[in-house]
Amino acid sequence: MSNYSKQTNWAQFIPLVTVFFFWGFVAASNDILIPVFQKAFNLSQTESMLVQICFYVAYTVGSLIYMIVSKSLKQDLINKIGYKNGLIVGLLISALGTLLFYPAANMHSFPLMISGLFIVGLGFSLQQIVANPLAIEVGPTETGSQRLTMAGGINNLGTTIGPLIVAFAIFGSASAANTEASIESVKIPYLILGAAFALVALMLKFSSLPAVTPTNTEDTDDTTPGEHRKSAFQYPQLVMGMIAIFVYVGVEVSTASNLPAYMEKNLGFETKDVAPYISLYWASLMIGRWTGAVEAFDVNAGFKKVLRFLAPYLAFGVFLFVNALAHHDLSPFYVYGFIIIAMIICDILSKGNPARMLLIFSLAGITALLIGMFTTGMVSVYAFTSVGLFCSTLWPCIFALAINGLGKHTNQGSGYLIMMIMGGGIVSFIQGYIADLTNIHFSYIVGVVCFAYLAFYAIRVSGILKAQGIDLDKVSKGNGH
Repeated sequence: MSNYSKQTNWAQFIPLVTVFFFWGFVAASNDILIPVFQKAFNLSQTESMLVQICFYVAYTVGSLIYMIVSKSLKQDLINKIGYKNGLIVGLLISALGTLLFYPAANMHSFPLMISGLFIVGLGFSLQQIVANPLAIEVGPTETGSQRLTMAGGINNLGTTIGPLIVAFAIFGSASAANTEASIESVKIPYLILGAAFALVALMLKFSSLPAVTPTNTEDTDDTTPGEHRKSAFQYPQLVMGMIAIFVYVGVEVSTASNLPAYMEKNLGFETKDVAPYISLYWASLMIGRWTGAVEAFDVNAGFKKVLRFLAPYLAFGVFLFVNALAHHDLSPFYVYGFIIIAMIICDILSKGNPARMLLIFSLAGITALLIGMFTTGMVSVYAFTSVGLFCSTLWPCIFALAINGLGKHTNQGSGYLIMMIMGGGIVSFIQGYIADLTNIHFSYIVGVVCFAYLAFYAIRVSGILKAQGIDLDKVSKGNGH
């Protein structure tokens, strides 16, 4: 894919990242809907995870529909309709999904509620297929993944704000006496969200985003000279990377999805008081990704070193600010500033190498989960929450390692990786099932297993890529650090 600009086109990039914000807003808001639905519809922990199943499996279904349509057209759908139209269609599909919340709330129907989330997820799948490569395309190749990491930081701004807004819509202000979940109160915020989808689609229609996508027709960049593999599935780094994306999204989502039930059942929290901790979890991903986005800015090396320490605390400041606006007590969160230091140390130790970063952050994730499992009280809450810090950099690491060396099969491989986002729903469901069999505290062993595979992949893929003659230090330029 060729860049049509030697410098980042911020006029195109800024409206583009709005959709990244929406993805985060809805995904994190689901974590508040889960305990609300659980009480309102009298669901088990396993049944409540159907929220995540429907939302995240929609990504896979959407990707499959995209592939089927492209095959029937005998042409890539986005190559035919263009970036801009692809985003607009995706936004309008998601807007239709939010409309179902109104009759679902009136009918007190859980199936209709999760059907609405499924349709929202279908729209998001098309947006993902378009927006990820487009974020790379609106500027020079060498800083493409840093823009993608920056877009991820905007995504996590949405994840930080989403739970607070939805919790406010359902329970009122933090000081309000209301502790009962109201399904009817979900209608208005999701109708407003649908209107926002439609408004952004209209804005994109008149934006300067490219109407069509440049098509990469290169056919000469197989890893080994003279080797012509017929499918992306013939590359072991991709096949193992698909599993890695599955378990990565799985542990990221399931850790947060099961946290409200843990805090309510084990620590006696009210549902409305869990929202700032869910916000902190997703803000932790923002903290890590804002750090990774530093490379996207054209500043001198010395200032970049300062920004690597400053960026995570600026992101933490955003979390504190939005929670202050929501009138939440901030005193329990100041200690988290010390926990952020652990993420910064891991980032420094990784030295920008994606395989080393994946290994170090996965081991840190295992440590955080084990501390959470073997402690109680707020120590366990902070430990589980810090998993967000150690998930923050994993998507670009896995993505860069999995598609490296695929040559002409890169776009196909990227599509397969997007499909594996369904792990967010399936792993959450598995953890919910184990929680029903045992207890929520023990169920976090699922996350330990996920991180263990990621550590294994980091070691294994290093050998695979080196055997193909790929320099991992060059791959590191593509991971956002």
